Amino acid sequence: MFTSDELRELYQEVILDHNKHPRNFGVVEPCTHHAEGFNPLCGDHLTITMTMHNGVISDVRFQGDGCAISKATASLLTSEIKGKTQEEAERIIDIAQDAVTSSGDVELPPLLGKMSVIAGVREFPARVKCATLAMHTVKSALHGEHQATTE
Repeated sequence: MFTSDELRELYQEVILDHNKHPRNFGVVEPCTHHAEGFNPLCGDHLTITMTMHNGVISDVRFQGDGCAISKATASLLTSEIKGKTQEEAERIIDIAQDAVTSSGDVELPPLLGKMSVIAGVREFPARVKCATLAMHTVKSALHGEHQATTE
C-alpha cells in the first residue's frame, strides 16, 4: 500500500506518461461494441470501440479530446480490460469508480493493476468526472448503449 505522498507522486507521473503517450489510442475496426462519452462540465469527449470474441475483450481503443486526466484514465483503463471478460472489466470499473469517489482510504486490490493510481484523483474533486468518463463510456459500450455522460 502506498502512503498519500507516494500515491500523489506516482499518480502525477502516470497521468503525465499516459497523457503524452496514450496506449490503445485509435479505433477498432470492425468493432462489436462502441460508445461515445461526453463530460459537459469541461468538454472532454471520447469514443470507445472494442471487439468481444468468445466473451473476452480482444481489442479496445479510444479516441477523442480531453484533459490529461481523461486521456490518461482511458489509456490505463483500456490497457487493464483488454483480455478480460465483461464481468471482469465491469468489476475493475466498479472498484476504480469507488476508489475515485471515496472520501477515505480504500483498499485497492491487485485486480486494478496500474489503474490503482487513479485513486489519487479523489484529492481533486473537480476532476473526478474527468477520471470517470472513460469508465462510464466503457460500461455503456459493454451494455450496448452508444452514449455516456458524466452528468
